[in-house]
Amino acid sequence: MALTREQIAMRVARELQDGFYVNLGIGIPTLVANCVPKGMDVMLQSENGLLGIGPYPTEVQVDADMINAGKATVTAVKGASIVSSSDSFAMIRGGHIDLTVLGAFEVDVLGNIASYMIPGRMVKGMGGAMDLVAGADNIIVTMTHASKHGESKLLNRCTLPLTGVGCIKKVVSDLAYVEIADGKFWLKERAPGVSVDQIVSLTKGELVVPDVVPEMQF
Repeated sequence: MALTREQIAMRVARELQDGFYVNLGIGIPTLVANCVPKGMDVMLQSENGLLGIGPYPTEVQVDADMINAGKATVTAVKGASIVSSSDSFAMIRGGHIDLTVLGAFEVDVLGNIASYMIPGRMVKGMGGAMDLVAGADNIIVTMTHASKHGESKLLNRCTLPLTGVGCIKKVVSDLAYVEIADGKFWLKERAPGVSVDQIVSLTKGELVVPDVVPEMQF
């Protein structure tokens, strides 16, 4: 069975480490804020100027002025800082983010990402993604493995305008955890109940499949 958005976020949270500064993009990545392992010290950053994002607020906690880059209301953890957007981008451009989690429309075997534009459709636009893919060495993409029409989003070459070139090394989709290296996708884990054949059939880019592909653990 394909992973839910929350389960994708939970799998991404396994990549967090104590002391990390982490930027969460719009969409599925924002859900990672609810999945930080108990006792782990990470600082979640939003390019609009909040360093120290906490879990989504309860109805009682909602503060309309406390938002992330996607304009969703959030909470702040103890020790959080509110800074200008320019300071926040200086942190990104200076290479001070340990992990970036982004959504994407397409990713290819060269580590290219298309995430900001679909010609003829209204989407939210670039935001801070171009700065994030240029300023971070450790980027995880979250996405559905295929479109609602069954078309693969993991390709040999992206067909949409690129956000960044050669910058993506890891993808957590609703079907699998995949790493990118040597011009290929490498299948590392599969969603519980999802077969390798299903993943292969929905991966258009070259995919290396080991003899044993473990299921993700939650």
